[in-house]
Amino acid sequence: MNEPKIALVTGANKGIGYEIARGLGETGAIVLVGARNMERGTVATEKLTAEGITAIPVQLEVTDPVSVSAAAARIEREYGRLDILVNNAGILLEGGQRPSQMPVDLLERTYATNVFAVVAVTNAMLPLIRRAAAGRIVNISSGLGSLAITSDPHGPYAPFPLLAYNSSKSALNSITISYANELRDTPIKVNAADPGYCATDLNAHAGPRTPAQGAIAAIRLATLLDDGPTAGFFSEEGTEPW
Repeated sequence: MNEPKIALVTGANKGIGYEIARGLGETGAIVLVGARNMERGTVATEKLTAEGITAIPVQLEVTDPVSVSAAAARIEREYGRLDILVNNAGILLEGGQRPSQMPVDLLERTYATNVFAVVAVTNAMLPLIRRAAAGRIVNISSGLGSLAITSDPHGPYAPFPLLAYNSSKSALNSITISYANELRDTPIKVNAADPGYCATDLNAHAGPRTPAQGAIAAIRLATLLDDGPTAGFFSEEGTEPW
């Protein structure tokens, strides 16, 4: 009997992250529910456990190096490896200001979570992922990070020139490719997922898609077979343009 996969999802106590955790748990994985607030993470895992999913809360503030190191040490101590990492935690701080009105400190705070923290968490977890038979890394991006889509004046995202958020997701896409290229000769696959415009706390629940719908692409990428793609950007419908 095969051992269950060990999956860590950051920002998994609510929204799309919670639904990704649920979906991975339904495949039989042991899901580590990363949450900066341990109380909320515990509540989320209790809900998942009630559905028959094996879920464990893990305190993880992705912008805190001490918290990231402690989470990696705990996973190593308790499981010895990590099969799946889903970098889901992200923030959107902007209101309606134009790019020319963007405070630099808001840009810095956005990048701290959406860009720098992804690198920190991935680097901390990568030694554990290398121990897995076939590791999977999934970065939760956005169609707003697609240069091809957002540069179209008639496209769906033209009305949303969110300098900090959009550029942070474009940077995340580039980061995805960088890791995929480094790891191309290994069994590890690294891809970016576009969940679509989902109703979450991030956008005051304005999106037309549900968090469960937003989780579909990430779950698919996290459970790719050995002949699956790497260095790609995918939505539920298929390949997204960079």
